[in-house]
This record gives sequence, C-alpha cells and structure tokens, in this order.
Amino acid sequence: MDIYLVRHGVAHERDPSRWPDDGQRPLTPDGMEKFRGVARALGGLEGRVGQVFCSPLVRAWQTAELLETEARWPEPVSLTELAPETSPPEILEALASRDGVGGTKAVAMVGHRPSLHELASYMLCADPEGMEIKIKKGGVVALRFDDRFEPGAAALRALIPPRLLLSLV
Repeated sequence: MDIYLVRHGVAHERDPSRWPDDGQRPLTPDGMEKFRGVARALGGLEGRVGQVFCSPLVRAWQTAELLETEARWPEPVSLTELAPETSPPEILEALASRDGVGGTKAVAMVGHRPSLHELASYMLCADPEGMEIKIKKGGVVALRFDDRFEPGAAALRALIPPRLLLSLV
C-alpha cells in the first residue's frame, strides 16, 4: 500500500482576533492558488489514490478539497486523529481500523506539523523522533508498505516539496 502524507497549503498567520478557534484558520488566497497547481501535479502522478483522510481543521480540509477537484482524488473523509499534536501510534491505529483501507492500493492523509512529520518517521523507523523529516506546506511524503502495515515497515518513495510539483504543471 502507498501512503501519501500531504501537509496543508499555506494558511493565514495565527490571529486570535480573526480566528479565536485556530481550527477555523483558512488557507490564504495565494495558498489556495499554489496548492491548486500542486494538486493538479499530484493528479498526474502514477497510481490511483483510493481514499483521502483529512484533519477536521479548515486549512487541511480546504487542501483536501483541492485534491478532490484538481487531482480527481476521492472526496475527503474526516479523521480526527490527523489534527495537530496527535501521536503517530494513535494516527496509525485509526487508519488501520478504517474499513477498506487494507484493500486500497493508495491512501492520502492530509494534516499538519508536527504530527505528519512524526508519523513519517514512525512509519519508516518505528520511532516518531528517529529521523528528522521536514514537509513543507503543500508538500508530500510518499511511503510504501509492502507486506506489513506496521511501524518501521515503510519505505520512503519520495519527499516532494511543492515547488517541484508546481514545476510539473
């Protein structure tokens, strides 16, 4: 199974006067436009994503909706464990418990820093702090699990910054 970890696009700066609930903070107009191009590039990559799981926060949800419209990936499904600060074991357990994930060739997960960075490390070396992985806003980590879907069993296929994806469209 292939897993694409997608960090949300560029969002507005934190501003409690505009968004008292930080979960409501959206992408900037420029962030939306740039990620639209990233999503188009992702739609042209090999393989077909069968499911998209997304953090319930607005900026991640907007990113996932762009993947749906521009990459033609499936409609996103909320996975509350993808909210910031959730531990990698909790995220992986939540993903594994979802119906149909095991039979899907590729799954995308749209989320935030630091949880996606730690999740990538956990999937690769069974330690959330075992390696430093930096996913830029709008960037993607592509991982592959061959036989075992468990911590440390993934192989890194690509760490793709948004600038590279934008050069493909």
